[in-house]
Amino acid sequence: MYAIVDVKDKQFKVREDDTLYVPYHSSADVDDELTLDRVLLVSDGDGEVTLGTPSVDGASVHARVVDQVKGDKVIVFKKKRRKRYRVKRGHRQQYTQIKIESLDVNGAASETPSSEDTDGETSDEDSADA
Repeated sequence: MYAIVDVKDKQFKVREDDTLYVPYHSSADVDDELTLDRVLLVSDGDGEVTLGTPSVDGASVHARVVDQVKGDKVIVFKKKRRKRYRVKRGHRQQYTQIKIESLDVNGAASETPSSEDTDGETSDEDSADA
């Protein structure tokens, strides 16, 4: 089972126990619980896919903040030839490392037939058709 979630306008494919580096959350501390509500797509392993318009109703992903980290250094070098102009600057982007704990689908792709429907009793929809 996996889901596609939107975290600060970036999309990530997540499964349970995955570790992701998402854009920096300044308000999140280490060991905080994050709830990602913008679930764009949910799929169980059997080919059942639920596509949201724009997000899947009732679906959410629970994650825990592992660490606040910095990415690799990016060098920005500017030069104008024959003008004696050279500037070398760099920066390190900040990321939040999260671990996906659970995918809560609540009626999306992981819906299984309940025991009430399989007892052989006719439901209200079946009796209306007859």
